[in-house]
Amino acid sequence: MRAANTLSGCTLYEWWHAAPGGGTVRASNGIDILTNVEVGSAKRGTDRVFVCAGGNPATFVDPDLFAWLRALAHGGATIGGISGGPYLLARAGLLDGRRCTLHWEHVPAFEESFPGIDVVRSLFEVEDKRVTCSGGIAALDMMLHLIERDHGPGLAAGVSDWFLHNQIREGLSPQRMDLRMRFGVRDPRLLRVLAAMEGNLEAPLSKEALAGLANVSTRQLERLFRDLMNRSLHRHYLDLRLDRAHQLRRESSLSAAEIAAATGFLNSDELTRAERRRRDLAAES
Repeated sequence: MRAANTLSGCTLYEWWHAAPGGGTVRASNGIDILTNVEVGSAKRGTDRVFVCAGGNPATFVDPDLFAWLRALAHGGATIGGISGGPYLLARAGLLDGRRCTLHWEHVPAFEESFPGIDVVRSLFEVEDKRVTCSGGIAALDMMLHLIERDHGPGLAAGVSDWFLHNQIREGLSPQRMDLRMRFGVRDPRLLRVLAAMEGNLEAPLSKEALAGLANVSTRQLERLFRDLMNRSLHRHYLDLRLDRAHQLRRESSLSAAEIAAATGFLNSDELTRAERRRRDLAAES
């Protein structure tokens, strides 16, 4: 917004900061941010309000903040959420029956908590008076989209160039890095299996089913994992499920039994044993 004002030579945007409790608020990166608007009030003519949340937004509950956001929405303001911010919008009832996105790390717990909300794993979503963004540098792409909508593509391109951002990404662009880049793997057979594993954590696929996706024998698939991933197929799949369990435990109110079921374990005891074995292996190495 500052760049848009500078490049246009006039005040196109003004902004303010608010937080529960007011005063100076410390962000998760240690930077202190001075608020200048109290929760419960807003400057006249507020067009958009963006809720930024990191850490573990699943545990945040503030009825006064939620009521304020609902009042702003009722008054005609566009309400947005960035990174974990959509969690707060959902708790305030502002995403009911809508489509949204949020950071991929928060998605599993969010989907468990709000099954009626359509979650899209995109960079950002703009739907009528709601804007949601996955966070990180996707917030820049989102703002460029809004600047273009407000003041045309020329200014948006200028702001993008100002920030050395040589490609404005569409909202529906994927959040995460391509599997081949994330794992340094180019074998299409293994890539199909890796994608299937990530998409089937609640009901894990059998080794035979995975081998069928790759059109190889189970022995050949095991060899592919050892040669290209430097680990066993079993170890990789189990770690994916344990990582998901850790996310759900940290960011949801699901019981131990529900987390176990959501990650393909028979019960919480089996999940606990698997987590203990992983800790023991890590300690030995």
